[in-house]
Amino acid sequence: MLAGRLDVSSRSFSVEEVPEPQPGPGEVRVRVRAAGVCLSDLHLVEGSLTPLHLPGDVVTLGHEVAGEVESLGEGVTGWEPGQRVLLQAGEERGGAVHTRGVDYDGGWAELALATASTLVPIPDDLPFEQAAIIPDAVSTPWAAISATAGVRPAQAVGVWGVGGLGAHAVQLLRMAGAAPIVAVDPVAVARERALALGADVALDPSDEAFGDVVGRETRGAGLAVAFDFAGVPAVREQALATLSYRGRLVLVGLADAPLTVRDGTRFSYLRQQVLGHYGSEPQHVTELVALAARGRLDFSASVSDVLPLADAQTALDRLGSKEGSPVRLVLRP
Repeated sequence: MLAGRLDVSSRSFSVEEVPEPQPGPGEVRVRVRAAGVCLSDLHLVEGSLTPLHLPGDVVTLGHEVAGEVESLGEGVTGWEPGQRVLLQAGEERGGAVHTRGVDYDGGWAELALATASTLVPIPDDLPFEQAAIIPDAVSTPWAAISATAGVRPAQAVGVWGVGGLGAHAVQLLRMAGAAPIVAVDPVAVARERALALGADVALDPSDEAFGDVVGRETRGAGLAVAFDFAGVPAVREQALATLSYRGRLVLVGLADAPLTVRDGTRFSYLRQQVLGHYGSEPQHVTELVALAARGRLDFSASVSDVLPLADAQTALDRLGSKEGSPVRLVLRP
């Protein structure tokens, strides 16, 4: 079968023929119908992200996966061939979280193995391309909003970076009742997208009137929560400056650079917080599937393009260059 394989030691990526995997005890083999392309995949290829638990040097990429159950390993019950499923983006093994497509083989392949407990059934009317991106692209901002930040209706929020995760954050914040929603992105297409998804205002971070607009939208109070989906130091400083009393800055975008709080006295006096966030828990994925099944969420606008698995390198190149400002590119084996 075809699979998109990365040699971590040399950072060389290729789509190549590999043996079909066979499900072991407790495993299910899934015929992959769609797999998302994430910045984490690009970071793996470029070398800024390295697997912590990969037993060898080579891994099949892809942690956003949906497809159909094909066959069952020994001892697996409750699943039938042909069932439509998505796969959780990872699982706990030996007290540590292992990520699919990073620490073990993922879904950039015609067939993928998954521990039975990591399968989530999806409704017949949810397209595979939309289901595949729920783990991570949608569940990460949902977990940041609902769990880490604990956003409540009518709270003023800001979203810095309206790309793959930030676009869904705007959509989910609108559903959760946050108001106003201030979206911030230097790219005009991204700002237009934010408004279409439910933002109340979309700003260029370099706009001279930036602070005045935020003040007007929040009636001078500032933002209760600011989400950084960009992972850029300048973004974090700007977001901190917009926070209200007891305001929270939630760091979702990853950055190795230090975080600077320029006025520590003011930060403490206003009882503000900086909260780190990473990924999601299994229940966040199942919550989102349930919401999509009830028509509360529509991810049709999130699939920017669908490419064949053989063109995985093209997808990575397009993501790296931000060609067309995609929300999510999806591979179809």
